[in-house]
Amino acid sequence: MKRLQLLCIALLLCLSAVSASATTTATQPKQSFRVPILLYHRFDTRATNFMTVTPAVFESQLAYLRSNGYRVIPLRRLVDWHRGKAPAPPAKSVVLVADDGHRSIFSQMLPIIRKFNVPVTLFIYPSAISNADYAMTWDQLRTLKKTGLFDIQSHSYWHPNFIKEKKKLSREEYLKFVDIQLRKSKQKLEKEMGGQVDLIAWPFGGLPDQELLERARQAGYSAAFTIVRRPATAQDPAMLLPRFIVLDSDRGNRFEALLKPSAQAQ
Repeated sequence: MKRLQLLCIALLLCLSAVSASATTTATQPKQSFRVPILLYHRFDTRATNFMTVTPAVFESQLAYLRSNGYRVIPLRRLVDWHRGKAPAPPAKSVVLVADDGHRSIFSQMLPIIRKFNVPVTLFIYPSAISNADYAMTWDQLRTLKKTGLFDIQSHSYWHPNFIKEKKKLSREEYLKFVDIQLRKSKQKLEKEMGGQVDLIAWPFGGLPDQELLERARQAGYSAAFTIVRRPATAQDPAMLLPRFIVLDSDRGNRFEALLKPSAQAQ
């Protein structure tokens, strides 16, 4: 299952690169505001796959942001601006997020986040929490939230591939399946963690069809996130905001390139 997830995300990275390069600047306002959303998954002392970043590299990335005048803002701040409910974020704003709820978020990411005192949004699929050996526990998630630096949002209930499920299920079965994934996740997270859950990251970074987008809105989500390696802008649909998957190789000039206003998939 983990190998399938890695292969699917690798394919989506390739597809998103094509999508990003196909966007013409002619459709963008001259003063378009851009905010990179930097996506992490797991941490380890060795980067054994492209979803793993070493703590040393992660700390160097945050140090670069601090020393070069970047401001890490909460994802909620970006969403409120995008929805017209808040003024534009400060110049050189950056957002940090992490998907899946891997246990290394607690053991490896938390100490560094405390050191730099920056906000992070976690996208969690509840079926894994306190169940899967690779995932955090509910108590660990509560500890993260109590720091005031972590917001907990949805990543569906068990991280399915909606495109594949739609192909193999009847329409009635599929719609029921979608509602379970969207609503049960939201309900479970709100019950366990408190607070409002109205943001969702699409599993595998997929690009959902209009029907799925509408079901998400009906379930109470106001914004959603995919994987396209370019900054978020005011022109992006609220339910398809792009994020960069950060790699362990994104260091030095490569990391600096992600933060440039013209950044897109490399």
